Parts: sequence; C-alpha cells; structure tokens
Amino acid sequence: MTMPYKDLFSNQAEEYRLHRPSYPEALFSHLSLLAPGHEAAWDCATGNGQSAVLLSHHFNHVFASDASADQIAHAMLHPDVSYRVSPAHKSGLKECSIDLVTVAQAIHWFDNEAFYDEVTRVLKPGGVIAAWSYRLPEISPEIDKIICTLFDETLAGFWEKEIQLAQEEYRTLIFPFEELPSPDFSFTTEWSFARLIGYLLTWSGVETCRKKTGNDPVEQIKQNLLDAWGDTSVGKKVKWQVFLRCGRNPFE
Repeated sequence: MTMPYKDLFSNQAEEYRLHRPSYPEALFSHLSLLAPGHEAAWDCATGNGQSAVLLSHHFNHVFASDASADQIAHAMLHPDVSYRVSPAHKSGLKECSIDLVTVAQAIHWFDNEAFYDEVTRVLKPGGVIAAWSYRLPEISPEIDKIICTLFDETLAGFWEKEIQLAQEEYRTLIFPFEELPSPDFSFTTEWSFARLIGYLLTWSGVETCRKKTGNDPVEQIKQNLLDAWGDTSVGKKVKWQVFLRCGRNPFE
C-alpha cells in the first residue's frame, strides 16, 4: 500500500509558478550527457513545469507529471512538453521508454519504494534518475539570518517530517541506483523585495502555520526584512546552492 499524497502546494499553485526560482542550465546539460539517449525524459512532480521546459532543450519530448491538478493547470506551456496529473508511482508511461527521470525539490514527499519501482519500470537500460533540491537563498548576512530564523525556529513545529530529508541534502535518502558523481551546481538571479516575500509565502511550513494559528509568519518578519533590504526599488542578487543525487538504472 502506498502512502497517501500530502497535497501541500495546490492552494498556492499560482504563487508557486510566479515566485519559485528556476534551475541552472548547466545542470540539465550535465544530465543530458549522462543519459543513454535524448528521446524522452520524465519530470516527476513537475509543479509549474520549470524543469520540464528546461529539459526540452535537450530531449525530443518531455513528459511532466504532478499529483496536483492545480499545479498542472498553472504549468508553463511548451510544444515539446506533455503534462499529466498523476502520482509519482503511477506515471502511465510505457515500460523502458525514458532516458532520464528528474525530480526537482520534491522526492522527499514521495513513497520512495513505490516511486523507485516505477522509475525502474520506465527507464531504459542505463537510464538515469536525478533528484535535487536547493539550500535557503543567500542574499546578505542580515537577510539570511532572518530567513534562517523563520525556517529553523518560527516554523519548527509546522514542517512535515519529510522536510528533514531535504535539510540533510538528501544524504540520508535511500537511493537504490548506481550512484553517479556530480559536480556542484549553483545559480544566481536578481530578485525584488516583493519576489522574496512571494517566495517565502510558497513554503509549505508557512501555509501550515497560517492554517493552524491564523497568523502569517511572513507578515510578522516583513518589517525586519524590509529594514535589512533597504531601498525596495533596487533588486538584490540571490544565490542558490543545489544538492543533487544522481544514479543509473542498475537493471539491464
């Protein structure tokens, strides 16, 4: 029996599309080199389709799935990306049809045993699976401290237990594949103050806190963030460090 799906993101699907960061193109170039071919990729838990669209630069076709119909409804359209609503362990894809499976910022939510069975079923011989997430944003020491306090202290009782896997940077994630070494990836973008606030509001811990307490933890720190930010007419560089687990299907 698979674990029930925890839908923590449908309510903020539009905000997720607008405010979540993208990923470095170098990551997808690296993964495309590892894949045995470039016919098809599957982006599981695609959310708004950020990874799926970037994968389409390297693969003839991308299948992108998410268990949330609201997320799929807000996904970015692309002629080489096919979206579908389906759980991670039931992709509906053909056996041995996929060169690369990707999971961005989501594998810690899965019933991994069932998901890995599905990955093994759909991957071609020598196919690759890659799962990644990113650390908290790095903006400035003052801003970073406020965000860390929000994550680690204010929301400590409102995160689901699965978040621990991401906090451990997937080092403790069960990963039954032939591990492939990967370089470190990071990316930098420029954000407005409003974009930062929008991003924080997409956190599942924030949503849970608002539902359980009736208080908005982001609103409570907004003035402190504003004081640390300064002139809101000026954007700031935001750096993200990516952590990645990457493996090859061991079953020929």
